[in-house]
Amino acid sequence: MREIVLDTETTGLDPFTGDRIVEIGAVELYNHMPTGEVYHQYINPERDMPAGAFAVHGLSSEFLSDKPVFTAIANKFLDFIKDSRLIIHNAAFDMKFLNAELDWSSHPKIPMKQALDTLAIARKKFAGAQNSLDALCRRFGIDNSNRTLHGALLDSEILAEVYLELVGGRQPDFALQVVQNKGRNTPSGDYMPLQRPDALPNRISAEESAAHVEFINELGDGALWKR
Repeated sequence: MREIVLDTETTGLDPFTGDRIVEIGAVELYNHMPTGEVYHQYINPERDMPAGAFAVHGLSSEFLSDKPVFTAIANKFLDFIKDSRLIIHNAAFDMKFLNAELDWSSHPKIPMKQALDTLAIARKKFAGAQNSLDALCRRFGIDNSNRTLHGALLDSEILAEVYLELVGGRQPDFALQVVQNKGRNTPSGDYMPLQRPDALPNRISAEESAAHVEFINELGDGALWKR
C-alpha cells in the first residue's frame, strides 16, 4: 500500500481571499515503511508575504521570487502523489489550498476521501489532549529539535513518524503480508519483493548428488522418495 505524507506552507489561511501555497513537502511510504522517495518544491505565490506567515515558515517574497509558479509544477506534483492515500495533519486546510491551486491551473481536484487526517485520528485517540504536531512528538518521544520554523518537507518527515505511532507503532505490519496470485508472490497492496533475475547456483556437488541417489536406491521400491 502506497501512502504519501504531505504538508504545505502558505501565505495565510484562506486561498479564496488571496492566499497561496509557497511550499509543498511529501514523503513516500510503502506498507508504512519510508522508501526514501520525497517530493519538495518551493513555489512563487506571485504576491507579498504577510509578516505573520513569514514568522511561521521564514519564506520571504524575495526568496520565492525566482521559484516556479504552481501551474508550472502541478503535473510533476500530481505524478508524484498519483492516487495514493494522502496523510495530512489537519487535512481540510491543506486540501483546501491544493484544490484551489489545482482548479486555478485547470487540473482536476483531489477527492477529499483520498486524504487521511492525522489530527482527527489524534483527537479521537487522545481526546482532550493537545494534538498539534509538536505535542504529538512530545507524546511519542520523536525528536523535532530541528523544527525551529515550519517547513513542509521537515514537517512531512516528522508527521510520517507520528502517523506510524498513531496507527500502532513503527513498522506495524513489517511489510510481511503476501498473498498468492497466479503462481507469483504479489503484495496485499503495492509492495512486492523483487525476484532474483537468475537463480542461485546449486550448492550440492556432483558427488553429493550421486551419493544421495545411491542412498535412495538402497531403501527399496517402497521408499517415499520413489513415489
